[in-house]
Amino acid sequence: MSDALRDRRVQYETSGLDVDDLSADPVVQWQRWHDEALNAGVAEPNAMTLSTIGLDDVPDARIVLVRGIDASGLAFYTNYDSVKSQQLSRQAVAAVTFSWLDLHRQVRARGTIHQISSDESDAYFATRPRGSQLGAWSSPQSETIPDRRTLDARILATEERFAGVEKIPRPDNWGGWRLSPTEWEFWQGRPSRLHDRLRYTTDGRRSHDGAVDGAWTIERLAP
Repeated sequence: MSDALRDRRVQYETSGLDVDDLSADPVVQWQRWHDEALNAGVAEPNAMTLSTIGLDDVPDARIVLVRGIDASGLAFYTNYDSVKSQQLSRQAVAAVTFSWLDLHRQVRARGTIHQISSDESDAYFATRPRGSQLGAWSSPQSETIPDRRTLDARILATEERFAGVEKIPRPDNWGGWRLSPTEWEFWQGRPSRLHDRLRYTTDGRRSHDGAVDGAWTIERLAP
């Protein structure tokens, strides 16, 4: 191990986080922190590490962008044939992590996951830039391809296919997933690694619209 890596330390000088600072609703609290990260100029504040259980039962992770959040959970979009979608179809549980290091903050959530409705996926797909729409049709996500030229050729073929088409439809194998958390953790960095960790938990009961049915319990965890 290099000395530079071993000895690198950043002291987190913040005012801290207490239960009284939190909203009773973790979604409201997440939105508050996200907006503060956005206003602070944090790059891609909606980026989250999505952790899944691999087809080989080994943990897997990658960064995706959350595109919606409400009482029913966090929404993101991808190819349904991708490896992560195969993993989520096999075991419908996941965890996500938001890292806003500029503010010495982290948010974690874990729970169950399900596909978003076709209508909701259609509505989101319609908001994507045309290039991203064409890319969704062109890329066989997660499959092995021989080289970049293969992908470029697929994109060119897709451009020709939809030339003159004003509204590109959503591919059947592309759409959204929604993580419905049963647990959230809000982490605030503090000096001497004595960080503040506040956890929301629920018994998992949800109403017909996917919202938590009942109050969240908030507890402090040792750092």
